[in-house]
Amino acid sequence: MTLLTELPIQRLQFYLTAPYPCSYLPDRMARSQVATPAGLVDTPVFGELVRLGFRRSGHYVYRPRCDACQACLPARVAVADFQPRRSQRRNQVRNRDIDCVLHPLEFSEAHYDLYRRYQAARHAGGGMDMDDREQYRAFLLASQVDSALAEFRLDGRLVMVSLIDRLLDGLSAVYTFYEPDLAKRGLGVHNVLTQIRLAAGLDLPYLYLGYWIEKSPKMAYKSDYQPLEVYRDRAWQTPAETEMEHD
Repeated sequence: MTLLTELPIQRLQFYLTAPYPCSYLPDRMARSQVATPAGLVDTPVFGELVRLGFRRSGHYVYRPRCDACQACLPARVAVADFQPRRSQRRNQVRNRDIDCVLHPLEFSEAHYDLYRRYQAARHAGGGMDMDDREQYRAFLLASQVDSALAEFRLDGRLVMVSLIDRLLDGLSAVYTFYEPDLAKRGLGVHNVLTQIRLAAGLDLPYLYLGYWIEKSPKMAYKSDYQPLEVYRDRAWQTPAETEMEHD
């Protein structure tokens, strides 16, 4: 167990998990570095951890630390310089009738029902499709940082919920689930575009998007939001800069 000396709170400690099957790349094993104790990870400390590539799931704060792989690169969008692509502008027009309201982290039966439908349609057999209410609460409603639920409604109908953390230098997109029968709406894209606008309205420079994995179809989409920066070799840089340095 080691101390991460870059952090201002030296009482934080970190441990490596045992290897487990990678969720993103087939036939690979993954490991995570986990921050403990969770009780010390408040909003300022978590913001520093996010800038070092960490994410959270409930009170569990982690980053990939695999033995022979560095494919998972923390990613963020520079909000002030973001320019939507043509397809993203079309998405904005298509979804202009969707309202978004921020709510505190409170359990909602409607949110949970949507979560179960989403998991069953998009991640059947992955385990999360069997989450009961307590597992749902532990995953999405347990937070020691400044968090909110973005609720999206279409003509009053709940169609998407996104968990967002507010940091000192940006918003962090934690997890999103949406109505699976509205695939043509491009709700995932609409969610990211909305969070970019929210960050801009709060004068926050970044939207943190989790991990960009070039060879994982379900994670590579983050390069659609430019300018995208990734964290590698203890520095935030563009993916192009990363490729040049590692050719």
